[in-house]
Order: sequence, then structure tokens, then C-alpha cells
Amino acid sequence: MPLSVFDLFTVGIGPSSSHTVGPMRAGSSFITLLGDALGSVTDLRVDVYGSLAATGAGHGTFDAILLGLEGCRPDLVEANELTARRTRMSETGTIILGDATGNGVELPFTEDDMVKRPLTVLPRHTNALTLTAFDSSGETLAEETYYSVGGGFVTSETEFLEKEQAAEAAAGSAAGEEPEHAVSESVIEAELESYSEELPYPFHSGAELLQRCRENDMSITEIMHANERSMRSEDEIRHGLLHIYSVMEECASASLDRSGYLPGGLKVRRRAHDWYLKLKAEDPNRDPGYYLEWVNLIAMAVNEENASGGRVVTAPTNGAAGIIPAVLHYALNYVKSVVDGGEGAKHAAIIDFLLTSAAVGVLYKERASISGAEVGCQGEVGSASSMAAGGLAAVMGGTPEQVENAAEIAMEHNLGLTCDPISGLVQVPCIERNAIAAGKAINAARMALWGDGQHRVSLDEVIETMRQTGADMSSKYKETAQGGLAVNVVEC
Repeated sequence: MPLSVFDLFTVGIGPSSSHTVGPMRAGSSFITLLGDALGSVTDLRVDVYGSLAATGAGHGTFDAILLGLEGCRPDLVEANELTARRTRMSETGTIILGDATGNGVELPFTEDDMVKRPLTVLPRHTNALTLTAFDSSGETLAEETYYSVGGGFVTSETEFLEKEQAAEAAAGSAAGEEPEHAVSESVIEAELESYSEELPYPFHSGAELLQRCRENDMSITEIMHANERSMRSEDEIRHGLLHIYSVMEECASASLDRSGYLPGGLKVRRRAHDWYLKLKAEDPNRDPGYYLEWVNLIAMAVNEENASGGRVVTAPTNGAAGIIPAVLHYALNYVKSVVDGGEGAKHAAIIDFLLTSAAVGVLYKERASISGAEVGCQGEVGSASSMAAGGLAAVMGGTPEQVENAAEIAMEHNLGLTCDPISGLVQVPCIERNAIAAGKAINAARMALWGDGQHRVSLDEVIETMRQTGADMSSKYKETAQGGLAVNVVEC
């Protein structure tokens, strides 16, 4: 299926899309895989690999797997339910396999029973876990390996093999020869091309996106909207996007009411509450001179809420969840045409912003990665900054070329960003990094709109550079807690 705006923006829980949301989805998928065999399960094995194992304690990964195995879904589960389940599991030392589906099986199993292999990286992705269920005779009822590939996206080994076989067969048939087993660039291209049949305006590169705009005299927003219309109704798109924004707004608002310290032992103080009180006193009428302070505030508020395990919108990841809400806050409060246009203009701006930023996000997801464990923080914060810059440029009236330019500028100045959170917690440097990247996105959009859209480095070139940089980056700096701030800052 082609990527949708609702794939890139999903409601979930903190602190990490790849290390919390993804593993919970994997556990829940395994319950579905078991199906009618659920009642026969008497034993369970959980193997956790690579980055998931190395930083899982700080990211809540192991808890998330257990909750997923109880049938919880990150987009539906409420905070009070999570708390109740965690308390029960801690007190009893058991999980109720598939409990949220209404047909649970109680098993003695805790985080300590998981097999953690931080130095074992499976070939497909560093974020991997294998789930195996046995019956009373020791026979395997079901086994599956899941890969949390960033942004909450999860792919199973079975799905990988099916896609490879289909793409290889298509590539081999086209070439008139037997397909090879190794996955090649032509196989990837064949898979992307298969998506084209399902969309009215398919695109798999920035150049192709601009070409679609020119050929059809449409904006990037209109291209993305038309593609969404092939998957859902106009009403579903509008209400869905406004709901996404409302969750972003509620997340920031909830955080502004909280003070104290973030969980996890680093003793990181929540700053958004005090900043908010100070800003309200100093800038009661929203003087444009204070725009950056408000942008910083929203970005930090969202990421403080994420760090505390609250409800956030993955945009496109949890670690970068504050950037798009912060830049969207700028669009709604400081772009004159939006401010003067009333509620209708505000709703239109939200929809245009999210659709355009999602079009940019599709390119990163398809052509590179949005996983910090795969390409470093440039894939999370960098891609979010690029998406936000494109969305803002569109709301400010930019041409497709200016939107593409804005997205390129933002990523160009996030290249090489490492992922090295202290103690595996999405707190330092993640929270401040979101605020800095939001400021970069706004500056990138404003720079692009001063130009005519013509520029030396294309968005495609910078995305490919990001991908190559991530491939070359030492694993120490890709969410393994083995380098950078994670080892150079004393935790207590």
C-alpha cells in the first residue's frame, strides 16, 4: 500500500516511536498471528536485539512489548490503563496474553525473562525482536521476527520475504531471466513502482513530485490531497487531519500544566510550565518579536510530554514529535493571511501544512530512513525539520519549487546529526534539539520564499546524502548508548 499522511502522523505514546510504539505494535500483531492457538499457549520466549536491547530500558521497550502481548495498541490505549497493567504485572510477575482482546491467557513472564542481545544486529534492521509461543508439549505454536523500522512502522520477517519474492519475480520476469535472491536497487524500484498503480499522482522522488505539479498545474498540497482521496473520503481526510492537530495541541497543553522532573533518573527538570508562565506575563498580545520563544516553548512542551510517556503524535517519530507542532504553531499565530482569515483559514492552514509535510515525509521514508537507530538523529529530527519547512512554505504561499527548496535547506543543515541520548532516555539532547530544529525549519521556509525556487542542491540529493551519511555513521552514534553524550555525560 502507498504511504498516507495518516501513516506518517499517528497517535501513540512516548517516549519513542521505534522503541516504544513499534514494539507494542509488534506484540499486538503477534497476538493476531496466534489467533485460535492463543488458548493453547503455555510458554513464551522473547528475544530482543540490537538497539532495542541496548537502549530498551530507557525507552520503555520491554514494558511496551509486554503491553503489546496483552493486546494493547498505542493509538487506543489510555494512560490510566497502561498504569494499571504495569502495576498488575509488577505485583504478580505475570502477563495476561491477549487480555485486551477479551480472551486472555495468564502466564508467568516478566521483563527479566526476556533474552536481550544488544550486540547482535540482525541483517534487516538493528531494531528487532523475535516472539515465540509454545504449547504444553514444547511445540512451537507461532514464531515471528519483527523489525521496528522507525516512526512506529513495524515489518515482520514474513512480510519482508513476501515483498522480496514478489519484487524479485517481477524484476526477473521483466528481464526475461530467473530472479536472484539478493535484493537489488531494481527490486526496490519494482516495489515502489507497484505503488504507482494505486495512486492518481504517484511520486517517489522530489523531482517526480515537482513534475506532477507542473504537468497538472497543481500544488504539492493538491497532489497529496488527491492521492489521499484515492484511499479515503474527503470527510475522513479533513476530520482525520484536524484530529491529528487536536492531539498535538492537547499534548502541548497538558505539558504546560505539569512541573517537576521527568522520569528515568536523570533528574531533568520540566521547563515548559515555568517558561509558559513567564511568556504569558511578558508577551500577553503575541508580539512577533517573541515568535521564537513560543516556538521553542511548544517544541519543548511536546517533547517533555513524550519523555514522560504521555500521548503524542508521531511526526514522523516520537523523538522528533515537537518540531511539526511548534512550526505549525508559528503558521497559525504569525503568518498574516492565516491570522487575519479566521477559523476557516486556520483549518485550511492545518490541512495544507500536514498534507505538504507528509508529501516530504514520504520521500524520506521511501528513499532513506526516519529511524535514529538506522541513520542517526538526522533521520528523525532532520526529516521532521525538513517536513515542517515544506509545510510552512506551503502555508506562506510558496510555489512547489519553493516548498521543495525549503525542505532541502532544512535537511542540509541537519546532516550528520547523531543519536546519542543519555541513559537511553528521550530527554538530553532530544528535547532542546526539537526546539533548535523547529527554528531551523522556520528559517529555511523564510529563506526559500525570498528566492524563486531555483537552487543548486536538490531535495533528492540531500535525502540521498542523508542516507549515505547514515550508512557511514559509526553504530556508536545510532541509538546504541555506546558513544557521544551517552558515554561522556555522567548520569548521576
